[in-house]
Amino acid sequence: MSLPNDTQLHPSSFLLLGIPGLEAVHVWIGFPFCAVYVIALAGNLTVLSVIKAESSLHQPMFYFLAMLAAIDLGLSTATIPKMLGIFWFSFREIIFSACLAQMFFIHNFTGMESAVLLAMAYDRYVAICNPLRYSTILTTKAVSVIGLGVLVRSFISVIPFVFLILRLPFCGNHIIPHTYCEHMGLARLACASIKINIIYGLGAISILVFDIIAIVLSYVQILRAVFRLPSREARFKSLSTCGSHVCVILAFYTPALFSFMTHRFGRNVPRYNHILLANLYVVVPPMLNPVIYGVRTKQIYDRVKKIFYGLLRLIRVKMSHTNASTFHPETFFLVGIPGLEASHGWISVPFCSVYLMALLGNATILLAIWFDRTLRDPMFYFLAILSAIDVALSTSSVPRMLGVFWFDAHEIGFGSCVAQMFLIHTFTGMESAVLLAMAFDRYVAICVPLHYTTILTPRVLAGIGVGIVMRPVLLMLPILYLTHRLPFCEARVIAHSYCEHMGIAKLACASIRVNAIYGLFVASFLVLDVALVGISYAYILRAVFRLPSRDARHKALSTCGSHVGVMCVFYTPSLFSFLTHRFGKKIPRYVHILVANLYVVVPPALNPVIYGVRTKQIREYVAGVFSSK
Repeated sequence: MSLPNDTQLHPSSFLLLGIPGLEAVHVWIGFPFCAVYVIALAGNLTVLSVIKAESSLHQPMFYFLAMLAAIDLGLSTATIPKMLGIFWFSFREIIFSACLAQMFFIHNFTGMESAVLLAMAYDRYVAICNPLRYSTILTTKAVSVIGLGVLVRSFISVIPFVFLILRLPFCGNHIIPHTYCEHMGLARLACASIKINIIYGLGAISILVFDIIAIVLSYVQILRAVFRLPSREARFKSLSTCGSHVCVILAFYTPALFSFMTHRFGRNVPRYNHILLANLYVVVPPMLNPVIYGVRTKQIYDRVKKIFYGLLRLIRVKMSHTNASTFHPETFFLVGIPGLEASHGWISVPFCSVYLMALLGNATILLAIWFDRTLRDPMFYFLAILSAIDVALSTSSVPRMLGVFWFDAHEIGFGSCVAQMFLIHTFTGMESAVLLAMAFDRYVAICVPLHYTTILTPRVLAGIGVGIVMRPVLLMLPILYLTHRLPFCEARVIAHSYCEHMGIAKLACASIRVNAIYGLFVASFLVLDVALVGISYAYILRAVFRLPSRDARHKALSTCGSHVGVMCVFYTPSLFSFLTHRFGKKIPRYVHILVANLYVVVPPALNPVIYGVRTKQIREYVAGVFSSK
């Protein structure tokens, strides 16, 4: 036992590189793989639910299709989530046991898929060559035995891989140039002979070759039987039942064959092509299989179409019912600032000025960061996101506000009102998330400065950017549904200058308890952001006050000044609005509306001013632009 311990028989973890040579575009490669995974999940779950719900599909062919869909879900889930973690968040490390488990599942599901395709070929052979005996050969018991054989054969053929890897010693190299763990990729890292692994690997591959040969022999018999049929229509009908299966076979085996050929004869083919092909081999078939069977299999296609049209009919019926009760009024009426209607014209002037200042300031920030190559630090990346959000937030509210103030354009369509509500709340959530990300940036820069560049890498920044966008969007989507489900009887006057969730919900002639509860749930995320920002600054202050000199402490704190100023500008109106709503019962309504308006226009105007004045690089860039003119 001393030898294995000395040579690190079981390393604690491996490092998955992803796609070597394409690291710079990992983030972009992740998007199509994510889309493929979502399609695979939706498609295979649809196939499984349709087969379960439709009693007419309880036949051997569809039982095998259900097995294939379940295997596809397992195969794609065993690979793509980890793959996306590497591409988007640089989660390259994988512990030894997890790597071993992933290897087992990938090879196991691959073997099972090949076995199911062979079973489906046998099903087609019996249906076409022995149609009168189909129901007596492929009984429920026979299908169950075949299903058990699919599971047992794959398990028995793959489980030795685990023990063959466990017996190997791993000395120093723990880097796998791939996006997932597979048998030979792991074996090649060992500092001992892997001859047994290679031989057994070829033996396992020979099982897949046997499946291909057996499928080909089945189709030879099928074609011979088909071409003996007397009429052209009969031949066409028989062959059409095999179309989906042939397409699925090609989708599964073609990438494997192409990958094998490039490995053996494509020495000059870049390594990333091999890795991309291996990735396509485990993600494309799970996506295409349900699409192929959904389009080409009449029973499934008809069932899905029936469900789809049934949903459309239900929506249409509900819409007609709701129209009778003014479910969705054609328009709402935005009052503006109740109690100050006579002063709308004068109030609009500062709001217009603030909006122009916001556009000019944020555009200047974005241009400065875009053209100045020195402004490529994570802090400026987050600042660019903040500026883009500020432009969007102010533009989604102020132009409509000015229309109400200047032109008495009080009417707003129902769809436009809901869209404005969605955008305002979404951009508000994004801004809060960006401020949290900027607090994390300051925490890393001050508390762990030596690890700053290794923690906040471009891929991590891209992942944070995706999170900033996706979190508020996902949180706001249910609010769209919650608003659409409400019936509006007569009241359609919104005592505000823009549309927001509770302002719309309060006009409904039904219970809005769910809206209120979910609104508090969404607001709790802003509270969470504030709490996390507070915790970040607690650690920052602790690190700062441990610095030996006063100058060092002042320099460290000065880098946080802009961020603290922006946070105060963003959260103070929100806190004031909350307190006046809860405890300021005697405060006039127009004060609440004015504060709410300031909340969506003042931060976008002040943020670029704060960063432009306090950030030396931006200040110098802007001064350089003006001095050059």
